[in-house]
Amino acid sequence: MLMIILDVTIVNVALPAIQGELGFSRTGLAWVVNAYLIPFGSLLLLAGRLGDLVSRRGVFVSGLIVFTLASALCGLASSREMLIAARFLQGVGGAATSAVILGMIVTMFPEAREQARAIGVYSFVASAGGAVGLLLGGVLTSAVNWHWIFFVNVPVGVCTIAAARRLIPADRGPGLRQGADVLGAVLITGALMVTVYTVVTPGGSLPLALLALGLGVAFVAREATAAAPLVPLRIFRQGETARANLAQLLSAAGMFGMFFVGVLYCQHVLGYDAMQIGLAFLPVTVVMGGLSLRYTERLIGRFGARKLVLTGLGLVVAGLAYFARVPSDGSYLVDVLPAMLVLGAGGGLAFPALAALAMSSATPDDAGLASGVFSTTAEVGSALGLAVLATLSAGGYRLPFIAAAVMVAAGLAVLVKRPATVAVEKELVTA
Repeated sequence: MLMIILDVTIVNVALPAIQGELGFSRTGLAWVVNAYLIPFGSLLLLAGRLGDLVSRRGVFVSGLIVFTLASALCGLASSREMLIAARFLQGVGGAATSAVILGMIVTMFPEAREQARAIGVYSFVASAGGAVGLLLGGVLTSAVNWHWIFFVNVPVGVCTIAAARRLIPADRGPGLRQGADVLGAVLITGALMVTVYTVVTPGGSLPLALLALGLGVAFVAREATAAAPLVPLRIFRQGETARANLAQLLSAAGMFGMFFVGVLYCQHVLGYDAMQIGLAFLPVTVVMGGLSLRYTERLIGRFGARKLVLTGLGLVVAGLAYFARVPSDGSYLVDVLPAMLVLGAGGGLAFPALAALAMSSATPDDAGLASGVFSTTAEVGSALGLAVLATLSAGGYRLPFIAAAVMVAAGLAVLVKRPATVAVEKELVTA
């Protein structure tokens, strides 16, 4: 999961080197990133449901094989066309692998304390992957060359495939006959692909946005009437699943967009090179990792996932608001580091708890689907945040940070009011 997530940002640091060697135009260079994001964001739901119907371990290992081979092809790329095609294939493998991870966690670790610990590890690598990608990209590009930002995935992938076959229990779903909703699969994949394409492409057109909306509406109508729907709509009526996913979309938009704008600030205002930028974001990873891996599980057990999400997202809003005051002659210790520490603390508390909240009502039959939904909202939110904040950054850095804080605050507001169903359930448990 770490390698899949950091592949989104590790490439950003190496883009100038890739452009120089392969001769990309400025607009064409964006497709080195977009060719990965579009299939990744589009196929998560489908891959998660296939895991439920066929085999989560099977989908996980198959995706790993594709991702690892595609990474090798990216590293070997000697032309623009080869690199873009390999990046697209890499996104397909990444989607298949990551979509079922949370589903495997909740079925492999049914005991609440162990599950919270496993989700904490998952959330740490998923959230910290962006910062690690910046650091690793800077190290590899400076010390060797850009090809190694892809080659590094190969040994990790091979080792993970071997470990998965040995450590992850074999599983078998009911089969495709129980949910072979081909029309639904086409509609949702098309809707997500057009959505992500519209978001990540500068100047995304209104007709494409309307097409994505139309495909989405058609998909919902199909799933409401299909005898064996690809995505049973009941999953969004379970507990706080829908609210947790909306909060995930909004908070991911703010956090991921912050990484992008923060990189620009460090580069253009503080004058940092690739290595220094990676080191500048390291405190976020360290603090987030310390909380996610050691303390969040205990805090969830003591206070509940919901309270932790609210506290963590509140800290994230505060960190982004502090970032919004960055001056044109700022310094790292005064203007950047305090925000990094607060953001790391907020993310370390919020994101594992948010994952636990989103998966809390998932049944064993729907665990892969719930995992795919959660991953999809994170991916679409990240792409949306990047597009919005990148556009706003053309006029300076304060407004994008304010917008990021507003996005996360909106995610916080979604969860502030406890739904009546949860309150009733709590009263029944108490009784």
